[in-house]
Amino acid sequence: MANNLTLTGLLKKAAVEFPDRRAISLSGKYHLTHARLQEIVDHAASLLLASGIGHGDVVALTFPNTVEYIVMFLAVIRCRAVAAPLNAAYTAEEFEFYLSDSESKLLITGPEGIEAAQAAASKLNIVRVTATLPGSGDGLIALSSSANNESSLDSVAEITNDPSDVALFLHTSGTTSRPKGVPLTQLNLASSVQNIKSVYKLTESDSTVVVLPLFHVHGMIAGLLSSLIAGASVTLPAAGRFSASTFWSDMIACNATWYTAVPTIHQIILERHLNKPEPTYPKLRFIRSCSASLAPSIMARLEESFGAPVLEAYAMTEAAHLMASNPLPEDGGHKPGSVGKPVGQEMAILDQNGSAQLAGVSGEVCIRGPNVTKGYKNNPEANKAAFQFGWFHTGDVGYFDEDGYLHLVGRIKELINRGGEKISPIEVDAVLLSHPDISHAVAFGVPDDKYGEEINCAVIPREGSEVDEDVVLRFCKKNLATFKVPKKVFITDSLPKTATGKIQRRIVAEHFLAQISTAKVPKFGA
Repeated sequence: MANNLTLTGLLKKAAVEFPDRRAISLSGKYHLTHARLQEIVDHAASLLLASGIGHGDVVALTFPNTVEYIVMFLAVIRCRAVAAPLNAAYTAEEFEFYLSDSESKLLITGPEGIEAAQAAASKLNIVRVTATLPGSGDGLIALSSSANNESSLDSVAEITNDPSDVALFLHTSGTTSRPKGVPLTQLNLASSVQNIKSVYKLTESDSTVVVLPLFHVHGMIAGLLSSLIAGASVTLPAAGRFSASTFWSDMIACNATWYTAVPTIHQIILERHLNKPEPTYPKLRFIRSCSASLAPSIMARLEESFGAPVLEAYAMTEAAHLMASNPLPEDGGHKPGSVGKPVGQEMAILDQNGSAQLAGVSGEVCIRGPNVTKGYKNNPEANKAAFQFGWFHTGDVGYFDEDGYLHLVGRIKELINRGGEKISPIEVDAVLLSHPDISHAVAFGVPDDKYGEEINCAVIPREGSEVDEDVVLRFCKKNLATFKVPKKVFITDSLPKTATGKIQRRIVAEHFLAQISTAKVPKFGA
């Protein structure tokens, strides 16, 4: 049974079971039911087939979070083609790399188009089409390439999606190397959305607002697709992207029961709550946090402010998103500082020789299951390193506690090795963020002549507070072992982030180290 799983099949099943329930709402404008969404997707798939797209063809999509994008993404997959979503904020050079690395045959954009993507596509001779859905949501998708948008729905009805079909192609954000291509099959995606649906008990009466970009697994798989296969409803924000000022009004308007976000967004929502609280907040079943570690102090403030359990999860692109999550209160509850228990897959903590470690002992977090990619595209070396001893190696260090909850120590490559003492930057972040006057903090390693590596950190103080290096260091000395206390503190008002809102330590380190080295260079020989 399980081997026959496809994402397309699960979506069709939800549309049959819950045809008249809302699937997608465009805040303040219109909504599509599950049955209507399937009709629009099948029609769009027929247009793609008519324009020559078929099994295994890669189709790049670059859009803001729109209904057109969701429809075209699902239509590409329905044709047995491969959807390759790209961040609309990329430069022309980046588009060129991703379009050629994925071997895209077609680029689809919204009606407004994206200049850098179009420039890259024309340079690579990739055909570009625009997809438009009439404003009221009661029409069908029109593609600019199809002269008269003639096509036959019979052609779609004849297509059977196979669990082994590659459906989604994404690149990892690559902390150290160039991005690696990750193919995910129908079975990978179907397994993952079922895991997410089961651990959070999503049903047709759930509703959420998507605040994350849909070109990345967190928003696409945890927010959108898991909701759709449950017959639940997803709202695209009025502002077209996350906006703190409209977030709660969108949540209230759609009777939201939960939301998922990265810690950066949770922090923005909290700051707004402190400065401009809403008159009322919706009653949420849970709030989910994923994609970067959530400091226990921030978790506590979220729970206190919004009266819902905050469930931290652990995920990566190669696992089609979810690997572990804290369960709902009725299923054992959650632990601050832990990412919970494995969901629907095997997980082990292994040492360098592939031996499983006991509870409390750190090692590399490794996984295997139907949600895990079969391997990186055209990258035998990365595959050899990642798939050892029959397990996929995540590159993260962690340990299980005696209750089987996973605690992450950090990326193997981000652990700070200070004269042989390994320091977890996540632990230092958590201490810094527990200071009442610090709103954001990130610890990172820097090269050091004496110790090999030394620890530094960058902090953003809360508005109106008087935080300087001295205050931070005194606080750290009280709350951290001496060797873990940062040697230097950068006080700043912004931190460099990746496209998906992650703060990568390597990028932060480069950013602040560059400031020091330029500061030391005398200008014009003066």
